Amino acid sequence: MLQALREKTSGWIAIAIVAVLAVPFAFFGMEQYLFQNNADYAAKVESPPKWWQSAPDWWLVRKFAWTSTEVSADEFRQAFDATREQRREQEGEAFDARAFETMESKREVLEQLIDRAVLGVAADRAKIVVGDAQVQEIIRSIPAFQVEGRFDPQRYQMALQSSRTPQTPRDFQESLRVDLQRALVPQAIAETAFVTNGESARLMRLLGERRDVSFVVVPPPAVDTAPVSDADQQAWYTSNAARYREPEKVALEYIELRSNEVAADTPVDEAEARAHFEQVKSRFATAERRLASHILVEVPAGADEAAQQAAQKKAADIAAKAQAPGADFAALARENSDDPGSKDGGGDLGWVEKGMMAGPFEDALFGMQAGAVSAPVRTDFGWHVLQLREVDAGKPVAFEDVRADMEKEVREGDGSRAYNEQVGRVVDEINKNPMSLEPAAAAGGVQIQTIAPFARGAGSGIAANNAVVQVAFSEALTQDGTVSDPIEIAPNHTVFIRVTSHTPERAQPLEQVRERVIAEVRADRARKQAEAAADAMVAELAGGKTLQALAGERSLQAQDVPGIPRGAPVPDATANQAYFRAAPPTADKPTPGKVMMNDGSAVVFAVTKVEPGNPDEAPEQERAMLRQQLGSLLGNEDAEVLQRSLRRTMKITVNEARL
Repeated sequence: MLQALREKTSGWIAIAIVAVLAVPFAFFGMEQYLFQNNADYAAKVESPPKWWQSAPDWWLVRKFAWTSTEVSADEFRQAFDATREQRREQEGEAFDARAFETMESKREVLEQLIDRAVLGVAADRAKIVVGDAQVQEIIRSIPAFQVEGRFDPQRYQMALQSSRTPQTPRDFQESLRVDLQRALVPQAIAETAFVTNGESARLMRLLGERRDVSFVVVPPPAVDTAPVSDADQQAWYTSNAARYREPEKVALEYIELRSNEVAADTPVDEAEARAHFEQVKSRFATAERRLASHILVEVPAGADEAAQQAAQKKAADIAAKAQAPGADFAALARENSDDPGSKDGGGDLGWVEKGMMAGPFEDALFGMQAGAVSAPVRTDFGWHVLQLREVDAGKPVAFEDVRADMEKEVREGDGSRAYNEQVGRVVDEINKNPMSLEPAAAAGGVQIQTIAPFARGAGSGIAANNAVVQVAFSEALTQDGTVSDPIEIAPNHTVFIRVTSHTPERAQPLEQVRERVIAEVRADRARKQAEAAADAMVAELAGGKTLQALAGERSLQAQDVPGIPRGAPVPDATANQAYFRAAPPTADKPTPGKVMMNDGSAVVFAVTKVEPGNPDEAPEQERAMLRQQLGSLLGNEDAEVLQRSLRRTMKITVNEARL
């Protein structure tokens, strides 16, 4: 049988069939078999080539013709960690770390990175380039890098080193360059938005609209004391069962460890302070920096050989003039430089440290003597003529200059080590006796404390700390009765908890909540009675009665308020919103309406006149500000539309296994 099968599948027909089947496999789905387990990216963005926008999404075509970029797993993790810390700072103790670690949160962060990657692909396809001068201008304008309003290289270096993810100046510049490149396209789109005079006038007529309104406040009905039947109680209880559940509760015992602050006058061994200084003295030393100016002769991208030679000759001529005795370099820069960021300042670049400029530029500058002018230096932007005006070699800091700081850091280090050793002893005891806090308390030299049963969000003390609450209500502690891992609720402040009792969420029987049910049934009846009375008055107004007549019949006081503007709380903001939601009155027939208030009362009203705002009465400054704000909103919307449109033209692959 096998021999017969082999004979029937070895002829030319079988070969033809295999060849035909091989074609679709070459174009569709092969990557599913070849690469599904090897991808190490968090997301991948692929785009058809600019010269073949309609290129099909076939694997072979995509592999060799499409461009692609990836969001690495490391890049995602850094962004996710940064977002977590930002949320923690914003929400404080209310931050729920476990809730944040959901796939929904991860995808939210990843989508932002994908948007950046999409913009990066679009910028590369459009051949958008951000020059060094623009990067330097942005860096100099960042307040975190300034001292007394001026860019300070030392502050710049310290800020980069003390950031959550330390960076070198070169790394930061490249990161900023990429961000600027990706922002240019949506920024350019947003800046093209404009608002016509007609649009701004219409908006001002709406915003400045005023309405004449008559209204009466109908007080809440008398307190309902009528009996509530058993059937009504049961019906209300059944239909609102979710409101009568006893929340989950836990009771705790815990120990608390805090770092003991060392008194400022506690003696510190000088040898120990000096040893600590030797370990950290590099952070006090100032790096070498050079005060520089330059003249740029730009060489446009794609310039032909003749244009490049002409630029080189022009730069050489400028260098020769600048090197001549008595030459005014600043004047030459203002006259000849193609760098808009430094031209008006005579080519001034300020203090430059290593890592701030492109390689050839930096190599030439740091190889010069003070007062010298360089020969032309070639970079990606063209030819530069450099002037080194001053050299600050930097200097180390002596121990005596920072003795007090070193002694303080040693004291803090001693306190931190003692605290860490205490935590370590406690953890060791918990590992040996995970079902009891007593050995751990003895090892830490602290007392066991207790907290009575509490529900989520209803605790006090450490039970109000969100991290403690999350652990206390976790399945591991409520089911097993073990001691928790260390929970750091503040710097140098750690607690260990154990759940001593756990009451699951449960339904409260009707007998237990009967009084509450009766009160809520009566409140509901009163609310419906008040609304019915207000609806009856609105119906009578619609039938032609005046509000004053209705108010008189009910011994109420009607009020006429002409020209109410938007937002005016008459009698409160909720009522004002109802006035402006009502349709304008027609002819002499006012528009009636009602709105229920939180205290059970009702406002019954009639809109008698609508007067649009007059744009001509607004100052020009106000009109310009409104146009700017509206234009900004429209521009942002256009940028978002662009982002969505770009995404639709690209293939985006998400690898959730790497999140």
